[in-house]
Amino acid sequence: MWTKKGHLTGQKKPFKLEDIWRIRTRLEIEGNIMELALLNLAIDCKLRSCDLLRMKVRDISSGGVIQNRILYQQSKTEREVQFEITSRTAQSLTQYLMQSGLSSSSYIFPSPRKNGRPMSYSCYATIIRRWASQLGYDYYLYGTHSMRRTKATLIYARTKNIRAVQLLLGHAKLDNTIRYLGVEMEDALNISEDIEL
Repeated sequence: MWTKKGHLTGQKKPFKLEDIWRIRTRLEIEGNIMELALLNLAIDCKLRSCDLLRMKVRDISSGGVIQNRILYQQSKTEREVQFEITSRTAQSLTQYLMQSGLSSSSYIFPSPRKNGRPMSYSCYATIIRRWASQLGYDYYLYGTHSMRRTKATLIYARTKNIRAVQLLLGHAKLDNTIRYLGVEMEDALNISEDIEL
């Protein structure tokens, strides 16, 4: 579907592995510790933006130590989902939390404008669109859901294990995961490309 301004709307594209490395490198060079922690946690947790942004420091750490496995209840479905925090993400989160001085009851990514509130959806979306623009992409094709889809898409591409992706995303039905990843169409196109007549 297209907007009046001629931009494509609908499902947002996931970032590719090389895109993530390019974004990480840029943020590290800039010394942007907050956005680096945001990028890494968003990719690891595979949560919707509403859940990512409402996470508090106590949800991911205990006694100042970042946990490597988190059990978190999604607000949309009220289903619990488990995710891992990789060592790279734990390192960036530790550095960010030490620098920011946030308490355990603070939102991990607080609003820059409203005290005691989490970062807004629009602020998060603006950050992601900027990342996409810096990569030379049409930022209308990327959004907060790009972060949720990125690792899930990479896991499926590497393993073809749709059930694992379903569990990681917290989907109740396998059909939702198939639709979410665009698996049937992508696989059909790959098969078609491999057959020459």
